[in-house]
Amino acid sequence: MKTKLCLLFGGKSAEHEVSLQTAKAVIKALDLSKFEIDPVFITKDGEWRKGPSLTSPVEDVKQLQFGEEREVSAAEGVLTVQGDAERGYDIVFPLLHGPNGEDGTVQGLLEVLNVPYVGNGVLASSAGMDKVIMKNLFRDAGLPQVEYVSFVRAVWEQNREEAYRKTEDEIGYPCFIKPANLGSSVGISKCTNREELENGFEEAFQFDRKIIVEQGVKAREIELGVIGNEFPEVSVPGEIVAKKDFYDYKAKYVDGDSVMIIPAELPDGMAEELQKMAKTAFQAVDCSGLVRADFFVTEKNEIYINEINTMPGFTPFSMFPLLWENTGVSYPELIEKLVKLGMERYDEKQKLKYSI
Repeated sequence: MKTKLCLLFGGKSAEHEVSLQTAKAVIKALDLSKFEIDPVFITKDGEWRKGPSLTSPVEDVKQLQFGEEREVSAAEGVLTVQGDAERGYDIVFPLLHGPNGEDGTVQGLLEVLNVPYVGNGVLASSAGMDKVIMKNLFRDAGLPQVEYVSFVRAVWEQNREEAYRKTEDEIGYPCFIKPANLGSSVGISKCTNREELENGFEEAFQFDRKIIVEQGVKAREIELGVIGNEFPEVSVPGEIVAKKDFYDYKAKYVDGDSVMIIPAELPDGMAEELQKMAKTAFQAVDCSGLVRADFFVTEKNEIYINEINTMPGFTPFSMFPLLWENTGVSYPELIEKLVKLGMERYDEKQKLKYSI
């Protein structure tokens, strides 16, 4: 019997378009002899629209943006009715990036509905989305990081000069300003002076009520993939070499203006150290399913963890599936592993007692 899979994509997020590209790529990779696929598109306004079951790959993301006549409630879109004459979904695969999807909100809905799903749970998704909380957890786990400070919009608006001065005193230049709860390099600015700093604050606060400012370091960007539940596995390291000043949204998703080197050329023993740290980060945030762990490696071979991404993209320019391909796990095999891990985590949770 085929695995009945519900794909969630789109979303009320600045990363809506990235999610559509991810969905297109995942659909193309799924083995239709093993999976029965029902797509559910979430519009930028948060409306849920259920499309017809897929019998072939889609050639254009426009095919995934279903019309209003198929609008459904969120619960109806993903609910599993086990034991019913009409078999419900075996598992839901949220292909959502950014807020309202990758941040634990949809995961909470799926938990309440008691539906199996692929990927990280509520806590890991929420903590992994909030860069400030994530870095605090890394700090408590003893993982080395660059210096950082954070601000909320209301405090900044009350005294902008104090926020700028605190950043200059504690972080200095160059620095990077990022929305705390967003990914895909949306809203990020590199700042080398006060004017750029002020513009960077303005830009980042358009996307979130909380921002983080990180110390800039001259370093290589090394990334590793992690999959698993209680016993995670880690891929070979890969390196991102951006042709621009930093690896921004356009370089990632629009023109592919970057180079990926897999496996990364590293000093003896460093790959193993990075893999150990990636596993520590995965467990520190209580992750499950999948994570991409991103690191900085300086000219002096100092290692700093940058962040984890709890729903890395699967676009043609994405690092995560390429890391696993170079570790010996093909794209279709990777998806099947993730589905299996989601089912295993669901089965484990069903062992819990809910009465005394």
